[in-house]
Amino acid sequence: MKLSVIIPVYNEKETIAEIIQKVESTPFEKEIIIIDDGSKDGTQNYLTSIKGQKENIQIFFHEINQGKGAAIRTGLKFAAGEIIIIQDADLECDPRDYKTLLEPFQDKETRVVYGSRRLKENPHGQAVYFLGGKILTALCNLMYKTKLTDATTCYKVFALDVLKNIDLKTNRFEFCMEITAKLAKAGYKIIEVPVSYYPRQKNKGKKLKIKDGLMSGWTLIKYFFIK
Repeated sequence: MKLSVIIPVYNEKETIAEIIQKVESTPFEKEIIIIDDGSKDGTQNYLTSIKGQKENIQIFFHEINQGKGAAIRTGLKFAAGEIIIIQDADLECDPRDYKTLLEPFQDKETRVVYGSRRLKENPHGQAVYFLGGKILTALCNLMYKTKLTDATTCYKVFALDVLKNIDLKTNRFEFCMEITAKLAKAGYKIIEVPVSYYPRQKNKGKKLKIKDGLMSGWTLIKYFFIK
């Protein structure tokens, strides 16, 4: 079972080398697809310096910042693995959880797995992010009849054919709500497993803003009525 690990990156010069090393060290056959989304802090310089050094690492650059969703869509164009893992570059989620995330795929009927930060004891981070995630998850469950504990998790894992059949359109952080809404409407069962979480503060590079939460909520409402 080959993995395609898609890593969207924006201004993560302090963590990018470490997250690549952590993903590489996981004991699975994999390709790593990194999309730099218009970084201005030196991340691009680092990625340029390592581009082409390893066959299993592909690196692509957006000239301007377009958002996490746009970066993931770019990565999907080049993904060839049977399983797709979305991996943020900020070290909040630990690639050592890949084993837990992949175990449900031993059942061939499993198509989608989310890593829930709420299914084990984890620090919550700043209250605004924790409460925002809880509200969005509750809204998702109410509107789409899902039973999720953590709809806003970074760790979303898919069989490749699932994503190829979903028409993704959003560009920024609302990608998480778009994909969840469309999976639910298409009838896919989303399995949750517990993962670790190491939240960082805004002064350490946390990029989510209140408007991202509002856009995510609007995305849930919008795709309830349209495809």
